[in-house]
Amino acid sequence: MKRLKPSTIASSRQHFHPLLLNRPITRLPPSIPSNRQFTTSIPPHQSTNPTDNTPPPPPQPPKNVNKTLHHTIATQTGLYSTLPYSPGSPFFLPHGTRIFNRLIEFLRAQYALYGFQEVITPTIFNDALWEKSGHLENFRDDMFRVISGKRKVAKRLEGEGEVGKGLNAGVGEEEGDGEEEGGYSLKPMNCPGHCLLYKVRGHGYSDLPLRFAEFAPLHRDEIRSALTGLTRVRRFHQDDAHIFCRRDQIATEISSTLSMLETVYSVFGLTNYKFLLSTRPEKYMGSLNDWEKAEEALKESLESTGRKWSVNEGDGAFYGPKIDVILVDAQGRELQTATVQLDFQLPQKFELSYDAAAPNNTDNTEESSGGGGGNGIKETPVIIHRAIFGSLERFMALLIEKYEKRWPFWMSPRQVKIIPVSTKNQEIQAFAKKTRDVLAGVVTGEKRQVMGKRTFYVDLEERNLRLNKSIREAKNDGYNVIVVIGEEEVRSGEVGWDVWEEGKYVKKGVEGVEGVYQKLVQMEAEYQ
Repeated sequence: MKRLKPSTIASSRQHFHPLLLNRPITRLPPSIPSNRQFTTSIPPHQSTNPTDNTPPPPPQPPKNVNKTLHHTIATQTGLYSTLPYSPGSPFFLPHGTRIFNRLIEFLRAQYALYGFQEVITPTIFNDALWEKSGHLENFRDDMFRVISGKRKVAKRLEGEGEVGKGLNAGVGEEEGDGEEEGGYSLKPMNCPGHCLLYKVRGHGYSDLPLRFAEFAPLHRDEIRSALTGLTRVRRFHQDDAHIFCRRDQIATEISSTLSMLETVYSVFGLTNYKFLLSTRPEKYMGSLNDWEKAEEALKESLESTGRKWSVNEGDGAFYGPKIDVILVDAQGRELQTATVQLDFQLPQKFELSYDAAAPNNTDNTEESSGGGGGNGIKETPVIIHRAIFGSLERFMALLIEKYEKRWPFWMSPRQVKIIPVSTKNQEIQAFAKKTRDVLAGVVTGEKRQVMGKRTFYVDLEERNLRLNKSIREAKNDGYNVIVVIGEEEVRSGEVGWDVWEEGKYVKKGVEGVEGVYQKLVQMEAEYQ
């Protein structure tokens, strides 16, 4: 695991500056201090008032739950918390939310490069959908059911003759009046919803591949005793995508997906991973012929990567074989992260189709595009299920253990700390606040922020602390950039800034505040 190194500073500035001192970075303790502000438990319910409507606390989680290394680091640095009111559903604090959102923002930038279109689908679906997709038959035990109190009351009143047509009163007699009947479940996967979106409009030969992506929260039941921090949760987010393509596009799309994976992982320095080809399980849908073709297509794509891969017999999804990425983390453990799954079954179950091109039409002209044209022959597309991070929560846990408090600037929750040498000098305070706003990318004096303006997380030290204590705390908190504001900076309008690079703080040249802001923009653009 990566260890934090002592910081060293080199500077030619003549006036006293505590950043010139070599101060070791405090190592995170092996356990969570008992006096931390953020805890994983709730104080006992104290009220004895019989009219108090405050709900009693739920049962406390078992001892030693969530005491993983990433959870210890996250609790120490204020990233997230777990509470018994929603076991297995992390409560992200502001700094943890910053990291979470930056991961999504980073992947969205790659979506533009690889041709993915982001969509949003519902969280709750009628069980008729899950029956159609096969999830009720193959995934029922891992799904959460949804119960509506209002629907129960409506059904009771309908039975007593007090509510005309019951649930459908006043809706009309058109087809679909019964959509409220039946049970509902929280979605454990996005694929059925994306199949419904595909069917909203017709598609032609040249419309494919069609790449839908979504970051929606998913819910899958986990045994309470198995919940461990961010690695095993009940509510999680996938960087989920589904590629609807023709059979002659399978090899190209899978190769493109594996290339995207390599590009993304290289940004985080995650190069120690291997591929597993998971083949047909005992319980599966579809014909053996479809499965054999799907497995052969994945084998060809794996061979083209030049990486070593192995076969994981019988561990495929019930609808198709898959490529799993097994990543070795900072502690040498193997974690399954990304996945690429080839699916011939769901398109058939949902009766998905596209208008095929005429046999003599090879240039994809207008007559074979836009959902019409071709020769009227309908073909069934193939779905490639794809996730690069896998679970964002699990990937974030991996990064927490890799980076500890020293995040790369571009995704750091604590990017810049402004420290005035005096909290009583009004000129120093005014210049410190101006510096904070400029480096944060905030347009002051306006009623609204300009869209597209790059903004950064910049904090101003406003406590009345000794200067060396403020700097020491900023270093221990893991700020990437530290700027000290004194009388010299007020007079010149220029600031010096110290950047954490390769295990130490490095002094950068003195320059105007706007110039420093542009350097921050460059650091972010280069994923430093």
